[in-house]
Amino acid sequence: MLSLSGKVAIVTGAGSVGPGWGNGKATAVLMARQGASVLALDIVEAAAEETRRIIEEEGGICATQVCDMLDSAQVKAAVEACMRRFGRIDILVNNVGGSHPGNPVTMPEEVWDRQIDFNLKTAFLGCKHVLPVMEAQGAGAIVNISSVAGLRMSGDRTHVGYSAAKAGIIGFTKSVALAYAKKGIRCNTVVPGLMHTPLVEHRLVRQLGARDAEALIAQRHSKVPMGHMGTGWDVAHAVLFLASDEAKYITGTEIVVDGGLTAAAPGGV
Repeated sequence: MLSLSGKVAIVTGAGSVGPGWGNGKATAVLMARQGASVLALDIVEAAAEETRRIIEEEGGICATQVCDMLDSAQVKAAVEACMRRFGRIDILVNNVGGSHPGNPVTMPEEVWDRQIDFNLKTAFLGCKHVLPVMEAQGAGAIVNISSVAGLRMSGDRTHVGYSAAKAGIIGFTKSVALAYAKKGIRCNTVVPGLMHTPLVEHRLVRQLGARDAEALIAQRHSKVPMGHMGTGWDVAHAVLFLASDEAKYITGTEIVVDGGLTAAAPGGV
């Protein structure tokens, strides 16, 4: 079940911002465990190399490349490097993104532009350069990472750029899926909810001005119907399913990984 033996996967944002398991790092390692050869892309070399070290210590196959997913030339070069190394690309996971708070008045235009580019253009560029390879192969699976922030809005914390971009990922995914459905290429979205990844301690605590990381974590746990946040592994397993041949009749849709958050009564995320 869910074997990726003989397949080649590109995972973007495949490192973590700190100790622990981010979505991209967990996804890259899980895909390697299931037999895929992985090209781990990250803008931070040390983060990508940490993922490679784990995979290789477990007997898997992983190459790394520093890549700014906002730079089309770098993305193209990474795809070309993957083809030279592995000869094909079966799976693309577009995982780059991050949030910044603000409403239309308080958010500077340059922050808005960065949010749209960082969360949406990165997926566009990944698809732009990988799709021709998959089309030539006659097969491929793309999984884009969105957020429940694109499905429901927070009354506690406004992030208009992030919400708009993550909602855009869902629409972008559906459009790509329909455009390539007859070409053997599937495109789906994983929609994480509140997750306990290194981003919480290394970005959200500072961003929210929280003095007590444990209090912030407890607050986030309490908002989830299951009583706790998910982890990078929860996202990784959803990605694995959508990328696998077991999902061969699934395209243009989403798997929400949120512990029941979006099914609950309105509340903040």
